Amino acid sequence: MGSTEVAAAAPVSQLGDARRGKLAENLSGFGRALRRAGVRVDAARMALAQQALLLVGLERADFRAALEAVFVGRAEDIAVFRELFDVYFRNPEVAQKLLAQMLPRGPTPTPAPPRRPRVAEALAPLQSARQAPPPADDKFELDAALTPSALQRLRQADFAQLSASEYRLVERLAREIALPLPQYAARRTRPGLRGARLHWPGALRRATRHGGEIVQLPRLARQTRSLPLLVLVDVSGSMERYARLLLAFLHAATAPSGVQGTLRRDVFAFGTDLTDLTPAFRQADTDAMLAAAGRAITDFAGGTRMGASLAQLRTRHARRLVGRRTLVLLISDGLDTGAPALLEQELAWLRRHSARLLWLNPLLRFADYTPSARGAAVLHRQAHAMLAVHNLEHLQQLAASLARLLRA
Repeated sequence: MGSTEVAAAAPVSQLGDARRGKLAENLSGFGRALRRAGVRVDAARMALAQQALLLVGLERADFRAALEAVFVGRAEDIAVFRELFDVYFRNPEVAQKLLAQMLPRGPTPTPAPPRRPRVAEALAPLQSARQAPPPADDKFELDAALTPSALQRLRQADFAQLSASEYRLVERLAREIALPLPQYAARRTRPGLRGARLHWPGALRRATRHGGEIVQLPRLARQTRSLPLLVLVDVSGSMERYARLLLAFLHAATAPSGVQGTLRRDVFAFGTDLTDLTPAFRQADTDAMLAAAGRAITDFAGGTRMGASLAQLRTRHARRLVGRRTLVLLISDGLDTGAPALLEQELAWLRRHSARLLWLNPLLRFADYTPSARGAAVLHRQAHAMLAVHNLEHLQQLAASLARLLRA
C-alpha cells in the first residue's frame, strides 16, 4: 500500500506516518486508554495487536477490525471500544461533525451525543493534557464530587454500567454493608438466666461460696448460631463484573466477628468447572482473598455449565450441606449452556438437602425481565425465591429479604 492510500484512509489520524515510528507509540496510548475504560489489555495483547496490524495493513476498516478482535473479549466492551476508537483515531465522520460545529450555527443546534462514562473517563487524561489548568472554582467542584446526590446515584447504579473508578469506589462501599444472617437454636447449651433446664453444677459451685446455701438457681439456655452458608458464584463472561464485587461483599459481610464468629461458610465458583474458594475466604483481608481467588479460578470469564458443576458439588462436597440447615445462595444470570435435564436433576437434589435455595439474579435490573432462557427457567422452578443483586441498594436490602423468606 502506498503512502497516498494511507493518507486517504486516515487524513487526520493520530496514527501518524508508520515510517516515522509513530505506530507503536499511538497504539500504546490507545491501549492505555482502553485500560482506563475498563477493557482488559495487557502486554501480550499489545504485542499481538502489533503483529495483527503488520498483517492487515493500515486501511481503516481492517485496522479497527484487527484491534477489536485482539482487544475485546466481552460483549459489553464492544460499544466502548468502537466509540473510543472513533474518538482516539479521529473518525472522518467525527471530524466532519467537529468542523460543522465551527461554522455559523442556527438557532437550534443539534447537541452532540453523550459519551459513555467509561469512554469519557478514559479520554480525561488526554483532554486535561491539552487544556489549561482548571480555575479554583472547578477544583472546588471536583472536591465536592461525592455529594449526597452522587452517592445516591452510585447506590442505584447497575454494577455493569459503572466506569472503572466508580467500580472501584462501589466495591469499597459494598464491603461496608452488613449481612446479619438468621439465627437458629443449636443443641448445645450455655449458662444463662433463662432456660428450660437447671444448671446444677453451676448451682453447687455458687453454693460453696455462701456456706453451702443455694442462693440462685442458674439455668441452661440453648446457644444460637447463624445458619450454615453455601455460596455458589457464576464466574462466566456475562457475570464477570458482578462476580468480583459480590465476592468482595460476601467476604466482608460474613467475616468471623461477633455473633457470626462460629459461622460456617463454604464458597464455590463455577463456570465450565467447579472451584473451591473456601480456602481463599479464610484470608482476613478482602484484597488478599480476591488475589487468591483469581489464582484458583482457571475458567474465569468463560462459558457456563451449571449442571455439571453442581454434579461435582454433589459427588465431591456433599458434606458441606449441614443437616438440611444450610442456606444456599446461587449467584448467576441463568445463561447456562449445559443440558437442562441435568441442571433440573442437580438443582432438585440441592433443594432437598438445604434449608433454602435462593437465586441472586443480576438480570432483575430489567423491569420486564422473565426467566425465558433454558437455564433460567429451570432455576426459576427449583429456587425458593429470586432476589436482585445488581446495585448497592439491593445489597443493603438482602439481609431483610433473607430473614423474611426464612420466616415464611
